[in-house]
Amino acid sequence: MRVNVDFDRCVSSGTCVRLVPDIFEIRDDGYLYVLNEEPDESRADDLQEAIECCPTEAISLKDA
Repeated sequence: MRVNVDFDRCVSSGTCVRLVPDIFEIRDDGYLYVLNEEPDESRADDLQEAIECCPTEAISLKDA
């Protein structure tokens, strides 16, 4: 699976960072970064929660 972020929609609210900090990070510049774009399938449930909690619906998963 592959993590996709629509950076045109992302407002760097930090919800995804709080839920999955090993995948997402907001750096000092205030922008969201994806630390691991192709995480193991075992992270699917955590990532699904981040997708559902994203206030701008900017996160999605695709098949790798």
